[in-house]
Amino acid sequence: MATDHAPPAPSSSPVEAPVRVLLPQVLPALVVGVAASLLFIGISYLSEEFQDVLWHDLPDALGIGGYSSLWMIAMLTASGIAVGLVIWKVPGHAGPDPASEGLGGAPLAPAVVPGLLLASTLTLAGGVSLGPENPIIAANIALAYWLGRKAQPSLPGAVWVSLASAATIGALFGTPVAAALVLSEALAGQPGRGSLWDRMFAPLVAAGAGAVTTQLLAEPSFDLGLPVLDSPGFGDLLAAVVIAAAAAAFGLVAGYLFPYVHGAFHRLRHPMLMLPLGGLVLGLLGALGGPLTLFKGLEQMKELAEGAGGWSSGELAKFAAVKLLALVVAASCGFRGGRIFPAVFAGAAFGLLAQALVTEVHPAVAVSSAVLGFLLATTRQGWISLFTAAVIAASPAMIALLCVASLPAWLIVTGRPQLELDHEGKAMR
Repeated sequence: MATDHAPPAPSSSPVEAPVRVLLPQVLPALVVGVAASLLFIGISYLSEEFQDVLWHDLPDALGIGGYSSLWMIAMLTASGIAVGLVIWKVPGHAGPDPASEGLGGAPLAPAVVPGLLLASTLTLAGGVSLGPENPIIAANIALAYWLGRKAQPSLPGAVWVSLASAATIGALFGTPVAAALVLSEALAGQPGRGSLWDRMFAPLVAAGAGAVTTQLLAEPSFDLGLPVLDSPGFGDLLAAVVIAAAAAAFGLVAGYLFPYVHGAFHRLRHPMLMLPLGGLVLGLLGALGGPLTLFKGLEQMKELAEGAGGWSSGELAKFAAVKLLALVVAASCGFRGGRIFPAVFAGAAFGLLAQALVTEVHPAVAVSSAVLGFLLATTRQGWISLFTAAVIAASPAMIALLCVASLPAWLIVTGRPQLELDHEGKAMR
């Protein structure tokens, strides 16, 4: 007697992509990874060379102190004028308002890229409190999307976007781990065939190529030379939780201020009014906070950490507050740059302040926990915040502490304004 057999139940596990699908993605990913890193290194080199001219060679030739209050005010105002001219006159106007742009986004037209890179270079060299990440990622996405679709039109445009994003994040942080964390957060809720690792395969190749290229040519480092914590105890855990929560609350100040400061500048409407005024305000803040509060903050953060113990709590509070305000002003008035690097400086200054107030707290616990909390407040990028804090701590033993400390900090920031606006100028939550 014939028996009916029920069809097999569909497997709940994702279908693995065959090797023949993944292998052809390797070469495009490698090319994008290396190219993205080279663009980042090139812009960084140009901005650093120009920075030396503006802040050392030129004032020396004029017999003026490079970091005198007068020079900082004049230089940042001049930077606002220069960037304003680029946004006003160069085709593409250096891209959309950066206040409403996060990491990545839709590809820009190729004609926008030269103006965006020029504005970013002037911003970095001029001492503005912004980093290179957003413009470099946007430029690499635009170029990869444009050239990739010409070279291999069969590949979906989204592939080139993910490759460029991953490659640039890998290049910026000098490791593909940061890109892996960001990608996992971005792809987790997206439908797609194959496992998460199948979808991450080519972007991770690109991130690895970008990271290795940067490591070989530029040797980036977030190491602050802090004492390593080998055996954390309950006191360290309590300190990490408290400091991360306090830094998150401090970082929220930037989110609450952002839409109001942005709205005030944009009532001026014209870039030749917004940018020079923004530069003047940044110059005044620089004169108040000193040269450590200028620029993107990575090298300044190392100098800050090297002098730990020599700064008074008042000085550290001033550094943290001035950097927070400078970040808000720079992002509001239209300078082209990213917000992660200066946010890390503000978090590090806040952590050193906490350690100065309570000297029993280990410096690595104080600084890494504060960076974690401040980044959570300003970016809402959980993995990037944890990764950056862990790299600064330079201790595997700190990872568990930071994971626990992130939980109350997240409860403080979730649902509250972050340092990004929607296209109507309203705070994103």
